Amino acid sequence: MEKEDPRNRMTVFDMVSKFEGGSSRTDEDQRKLAMPRALMPPGARLEAPRPADPEHWPQREQDRETPQRKHGENSRGPRHSPLPARKECEPPGSTEPPGASRDFTWKKMHSFRKRHSTQRLIRREVKSTLEGPEEEEEETVKEEKKETVEEKLFKIAKELLDTEKAYVSRLHLLDQVFYAELLKEARLCSSFPEDIVKQIFSNISSVFQFHQQFFLPELQRRMDDWGSNPRIGDILQKVAPFLKMYGQYVCCFDRAMDLITTWMEKSPRFEEIVLDIQKREACGNLTLQHHMLEPVQRVPRYEMLLKDYLKKLPPGSLDRADSEKALEIIFEAAKHSNAAIADMEHLEKLWEVYEMLGMEEEMVDPSNKLIKEGPILKISFRSASRKERHIFLFNNMLLYCVPKFSLVGVRFFIRTRLDMDGMQVKDLNDVEFPHAFLVSGKLRTLELQARSQEEMQSWIQACQQAIDQNEKKTESFKAATSSLAQDLQQVSVERQELGKRAPQLIRDKLVSMCMRCKEPFNAFIRRRHHCRACGYVVCWKCSDYKAALEYDENRQNRVCFECSSILEGQTGTRDREDKKRGILEKEAAEVSGRSLMCSFLQVLEKNGRVGSRGWFVIPRDEPMILYMYAAPQDVKAQSTIPLLGYQVKELLPGDNRCAFQLTQSKQTLSFLAESEEQRERWAEIINQVANGENQWSLDV
Repeated sequence: MEKEDPRNRMTVFDMVSKFEGGSSRTDEDQRKLAMPRALMPPGARLEAPRPADPEHWPQREQDRETPQRKHGENSRGPRHSPLPARKECEPPGSTEPPGASRDFTWKKMHSFRKRHSTQRLIRREVKSTLEGPEEEEEETVKEEKKETVEEKLFKIAKELLDTEKAYVSRLHLLDQVFYAELLKEARLCSSFPEDIVKQIFSNISSVFQFHQQFFLPELQRRMDDWGSNPRIGDILQKVAPFLKMYGQYVCCFDRAMDLITTWMEKSPRFEEIVLDIQKREACGNLTLQHHMLEPVQRVPRYEMLLKDYLKKLPPGSLDRADSEKALEIIFEAAKHSNAAIADMEHLEKLWEVYEMLGMEEEMVDPSNKLIKEGPILKISFRSASRKERHIFLFNNMLLYCVPKFSLVGVRFFIRTRLDMDGMQVKDLNDVEFPHAFLVSGKLRTLELQARSQEEMQSWIQACQQAIDQNEKKTESFKAATSSLAQDLQQVSVERQELGKRAPQLIRDKLVSMCMRCKEPFNAFIRRRHHCRACGYVVCWKCSDYKAALEYDENRQNRVCFECSSILEGQTGTRDREDKKRGILEKEAAEVSGRSLMCSFLQVLEKNGRVGSRGWFVIPRDEPMILYMYAAPQDVKAQSTIPLLGYQVKELLPGDNRCAFQLTQSKQTLSFLAESEEQRERWAEIINQVANGENQWSLDV
């Protein structure tokens, strides 16, 4: 309750004065009450209000006559008259008898006491009178609240009916006026295409018929019978599933707006008809676009009204269950419309991509979904160089494209198309090319490099999800999916379906020797070649074979001796070779995959000059041996170093911060790492391995 202003407290006295039949204070009195005493005129005083009617005066004052009463004046004298003690100020010729002033003062005090006690009694009665109605008023408010809830529910239902009537009239205007007249003109005079009119208004006829013939009559009957059946939840629950038809209208709305704008400028007759209808009274000075927006807003309007209705609905109401179910269905219908909008935006984006790619008609499929697209770096298996490329990932294929320097029209050339059926993707964990990953299809395998670890993981995840979804839909790819988690180089040629899918071609710079005969390559006698079946880098002697490969439409391709034997049905060659393998004949890729530490190191000669660069590996299953390979994909090590007894020498001032030395008695080996961090890692692992300190639990 707000605090009462002290200046307004005098209204209680006004009530008392009215109760006694007198008048309330004058404006002059109110002004003097608010005026500080220091500012009041000399001799001025403000007296309590006195009843004007003598009948309400105290009895003793009525029985005694005073000289003032004879003259028709108040016994207290004129307002603001001088005090009796100051008789010298009275005008000459006064008729007041001696002793009258003293008598008058006593009567005045007696009258004041009686009047004051009377006013206190009246205040008490007024207070009790005011407190009583407050309690009654609270009870009345409570009763009115019950009525207010029922009235609010009725008002919401009435608002739903009124807005529905107005909405149906708008639908009638759209369907029976705009649509009908434009369609008639298109059919009779061919001023503009009939198909354009149908695209603009979409399924507005179905929406209009549903509301006019079904929803509005049902709602009207219920409101007419509201007194005996005050509920709307059951009706809304019954009609809510039909609201999904708005999805088609909402989906075509943006396109319809563009068509209206285009044909208003393109066709004078189209513009004339639309403007003529807009001038009619039924349009309310609104444009066609404004009226077409109403169906888009209608479903959210139902949802808002029903939420308000549920807030006012008592918890135990019979209509609550139906209303909550109706709200749930309407919410789903709204989501359906939103999904339709998202699908339309997706199709528009898809069409933009098709235009950028200049795709042929047979490749343009509206059922395709663009999942991800963006620039990428392609790693060449010949020169290990990187080139700017662009890839588009769809739900059923991946397009590998080359950018074309053009601002309009076709902006990319499609170099390779990899179907999702049979595609594989994996992280390469390549030291030379960080953030690199492999995409392997039946026709080609691509080594790609992202710009960051997060971008690489995003591409791998998107590709894998597309592969999984394609497998669930088609159920045509039933090969062992465990191969996705394995290194493609470790899977045997038989399990890779040799010749049926494009292999991963090993980069030339990752190999220094033939991966079959293990002879070193040179630029004149033993050059590098790729087996088109397994992807290995082999010499000319080991690749002097031809075989028809299924993934290349059974054309003859260069293959190695082992793949040729398998494709021709011969087996056992690899098993015999495995029995002859020595300690150095361990493939670098196989050892690196289960290593404690592996990286490139440069060997430093005794004179401090930088020597050859090699790939060094400490296997997890052989932690006491340091393997040295010429390249990361070599199938045979150049040499091994037993680490037992070696220690890493501490750096001295002025030493290269990336260099470290292994010392054992009088023997010293010097190496140069690619970074200080890598140098510290090598020193830590070698010290722990050489001292036998928990070497198998080390984490790389």
